[in-house]
Order: sequence, then structure tokens, then C-alpha cells
Amino acid sequence: MTATYDTPVVLDRREGPYGEVVLRRHGELLQIIANGCFLMDTSDGRSERLLVDVARNALGPRPQPRSRPTSHTQPEAQPQSYPHVLIGGLGVGFSLAHAAADPRWGAITVVEREPAIIDWHRTGPLAAISAQAVADPRTEIVEADLITYVRETSATYDALCLDIDNGPDWTVTEGNDDLYSPAGLTSCARVLKPGGVLAVWSAQPSPNFEETLWNAGFQQVRTEEIPVARGVPDVVHIAVRPG
Repeated sequence: MTATYDTPVVLDRREGPYGEVVLRRHGELLQIIANGCFLMDTSDGRSERLLVDVARNALGPRPQPRSRPTSHTQPEAQPQSYPHVLIGGLGVGFSLAHAAADPRWGAITVVEREPAIIDWHRTGPLAAISAQAVADPRTEIVEADLITYVRETSATYDALCLDIDNGPDWTVTEGNDDLYSPAGLTSCARVLKPGGVLAVWSAQPSPNFEETLWNAGFQQVRTEEIPVARGVPDVVHIAVRPG
């Protein structure tokens, strides 16, 4: 029987370290389903792109060389003028693709715990969104749980752009809420350089999370909304580690 245009078609189904992960096509959209729960699709990447932009803008102006350094040329500004961003969660790749399109990022590290999602970007259907970004020499993809990573890594970053689960108020995967707890935010602050920016995507506004950010010692806490056709807006929470 031939599937109709409105019938989702499973492209891949895998049992990962945290349960079942499914990639399916629904019309023109690609969708990621985890343990039977819809996580995200390719319908609208505005909020994922905003996540990256607000972090970069909050870092403020930095001296920029006229061309990116290569093995044959020397930059006109010091290398530290290029900030290093950590993207938490690869998802459908909108945030990574948007960061890689911006030459002002010096290095882009993506932490993703699902090997299936990484594969779908490297050799699968999601490469249509991210292939150029994955191949960018600034990009590093790390297969790891983000909560463990920020607690244990010795690396530091100018910006953290976190898009994990549905945000601080409603997580569908057990343990993900730890990222938004005081202990999780302490780990985030630990890997941020002084003056570094934390940007957190959420499926809905969260005044309680803003208060948690203030209580964790962050400054300049604010929220930007992305209007949607129906329902509550997506938001990005922004906070700065004191310098």
C-alpha cells in the first residue's frame, strides 16, 4: 500500500543509549521522535537561529580581521577575537548550520548524546540541512551527554547555546531537568569564560527559570520571544556570567 502525502514515513528507527529514536518524513518535513514523544521537526528554525544570534550579540563587538586566518596568512586581530560557542543538542541542525554560516565564530563545538542523530547528519537525510556546517573545519561534534560534559570537561567557552528537550519547565527525558537546576547552571557557569553568555531555548516562557538564573549568579538575565501562529511562543533565555 502506498503511503499518502499526509502519512508519516519512518526513515530510520534505532535503539539508542537512552531509548528508541526515530527519524521520519511527514510530507516535506523531517521529524525526530524519542521514546514515542515528538521532539522537533524541520518546519521552522527561527528560534534555533535566534538562540545562536542572541548569544553572539550579547558578547558585544570584538575586533574582526578582514579575512579568516589560514596557514598562509596572519589575521589582523588576535585569535581570541573569534569566540568559541558550544551548542548543546544537535537536533535537526538549524543552530549548527546558522552558527557555521557566521564567520565571526572561531570554533563551534556541538554536544549530542544520540549517535543516531549524529549519523543522520553525517550520512543521512538531515545532511541536507547541515552537511556544509558539519564539514566546516571550525566544527567539532562530541558524542556525550551534555549534563555530564559541562560537569567534567576542562574546556571553556565564550557562549553556550543550549537546546535540550523542551526547556526548563517540561522535559520529556528523565534527567534532562538537571541541566536547568542550580547545580546544572553552576556547571554551565564553570565552562563559561568571564563575561560569557548562556542562551537557553525553551518551548515556553519561564519566569521561574529567570529567577533560577539570577540566583545562580548570572547577570543581565532577559528573555526573547519568538511569536508562533497559535499557542505560547518559543523563547530564548539569555544570561551572562560576571566578568
